[in-house]
Amino acid sequence: MQTTTITMTMMISAAVTAFAGEPTTAEVVSKLVEQDHARQSQMGAYSVMCRYSLQNKSRQAEMVVRWTRLANGEKRYEIVSETGDGGVRSHVFHKLLDAEVDASKPGQREKTRITPDNYNFKLVGEETLKGRSAYVLEIEPKVEAKYLTRGRIWVDAADFAVAQVEGAPSHNVSFWTKKVDFVQTFEKNGSLWLVSSNHSLTDARLFGLADLTLEYFNYQIQLPEMASKMAE
Repeated sequence: MQTTTITMTMMISAAVTAFAGEPTTAEVVSKLVEQDHARQSQMGAYSVMCRYSLQNKSRQAEMVVRWTRLANGEKRYEIVSETGDGGVRSHVFHKLLDAEVDASKPGQREKTRITPDNYNFKLVGEETLKGRSAYVLEIEPKVEAKYLTRGRIWVDAADFAVAQVEGAPSHNVSFWTKKVDFVQTFEKNGSLWLVSSNHSLTDARLFGLADLTLEYFNYQIQLPEMASKMAE
């Protein structure tokens, strides 16, 4: 028992002093990958509602969608309601839905993750984000692939989770959008960090510059251990 206590004390001490002084890019990224892997192992199925709204000087539209993430990571959606301009809904909203489903497939999912396999990183500072300390890193895709981002990420300094992403897609996933600049935020939900919003300025071919907002709410999370108990 004494040996176990000493060992645990040494592990805690090592964790606290791991970043004595200024951390390096490699240290922050290594912890980010390590903690993300641990969180992914805890992730089960969940559902969440999302409100999509787009407006510019001449057009506006809104859509509410129920997203379901399966235990294997793939996503499905159900459109609950949609109103407003038909062109916006068809050429922007529906394309976004299809792209998110595609990005969740096993062949694509690992290609979209924020890892050293997909990105080069550069630590550029430390900031306070929503009252929590965060490391700021520039990210640059290693290849011009779908669903990767060129910009910056904010990594929570306590949990080593991505708390915010700011930038632009490195590859345009839709003919109908010429340019997208976005800010995506995440919030802590138990031990998990889940997307809470995505706000972007989108330059669309049919109707010009538009303000697009995605708001996620009403998460219903089923952790792996819960699923196992329900199956018994």
